[in-house]
Amino acid sequence: MDYDKLISDRVRDVKFSGIRKFFDIAATVENVISLSIGEPDFKTPWNIRKEAIKALEKGKTTYTANSGLIQLRRAIADYTERKNGLKYDPDKEIVVTVGGSEAIDCAFRALLNPGDEVLIPEPSFVCYAPLVSIAGGTPVIVETKLENNFKLTAEEIKEKLTDKTKILVLPYPNNPTGAVMRRGELEKIAEVLRGTDVIVVSDEIYGELTYGDERHVSIAEIDGMQERTVLINGFSKAFSMTGWRMGYFAAPEPVAVQMLKIHQYGIMCSPTVSQYAAVAALLECDDDVQHMKEEYDARRRFVVKGFNELGLTCFEPEGAFYAFPCIKSTGMSSLEFCTKLLQAKKVAIVPGDAFGESGEGFVRVSYAYSLAHLNTALERIGEFLDELKKG
Repeated sequence: MDYDKLISDRVRDVKFSGIRKFFDIAATVENVISLSIGEPDFKTPWNIRKEAIKALEKGKTTYTANSGLIQLRRAIADYTERKNGLKYDPDKEIVVTVGGSEAIDCAFRALLNPGDEVLIPEPSFVCYAPLVSIAGGTPVIVETKLENNFKLTAEEIKEKLTDKTKILVLPYPNNPTGAVMRRGELEKIAEVLRGTDVIVVSDEIYGELTYGDERHVSIAEIDGMQERTVLINGFSKAFSMTGWRMGYFAAPEPVAVQMLKIHQYGIMCSPTVSQYAAVAALLECDDDVQHMKEEYDARRRFVVKGFNELGLTCFEPEGAFYAFPCIKSTGMSSLEFCTKLLQAKKVAIVPGDAFGESGEGFVRVSYAYSLAHLNTALERIGEFLDELKKG
């Protein structure tokens, strides 16, 4: 059997996630301190778990509508209006998915024809370019820069726009950098897109984890942008519900109905018990989200201060729960630095180039861990750097 002839060229050419690859290596090391995975260390709030238990006890384990429970879609519609002033029709414009990643996949497959170009800011989460390629599109990388705090600029978009551009991915707050786009910056991007047929896929999974006095702003809030935006969100990060696999998209009806087809045939519906739990998350857990956000904020400041004191320059992330310190001063590549750190001090962090070539020279550190855990890791990294200097 010649398997090379059987495998899809599009899939064969896709690389495995650099995050998971390094995590798998770290898993073979005993007593490792891992700051590698972006997973909250908080338990899912009790009200959410209690609702799931209740659903199980009442035998609510059958299929739901393909789009999801209507009470959940209504709760999502209320949530997006309450948080961002955006009105969506829960019957026609909102679909519940298996995590935010499925929603992203549905968007690309519903919108792309072979040869269509997708602008993807990098460094960014690992799934965008592979999913674009699998859908038959062409990823076009837009490199963001440290001097702009890894924000995407309107000028950078202008340079990359062509008559083949179909989608702009807007992944903010950003994984891995923690960069956040503010309203004024989004308005400039919106101005560039007006008069084009480019649609925005806005991944806002970290929207609740925006620090400082300004709230998270969705590009869909900007005049004229809701009609050309697919808003992606979910429950994994803000509500500490990674294993529940709950996400959703909100989009104009003509786009939503095509995305629903893909979800319908590929998934049928999201896990029923998780959907009942998600209703409780949206209706009852604002205080829990605020508590977790405050804890992350304290950790954020601790980690950034720690890396800067160690001589690894780290700009201040304004969202998500990642720091992205620069390791160029060590003279090592990102992969070499992370590999040697793991071997010498049993600390696992992720090489920056796992998030695109523009991430080279940086490393991603998740601070979704306790302060004690973070402190131990920083102490070991400090020892590692001292030993490097001594040669």
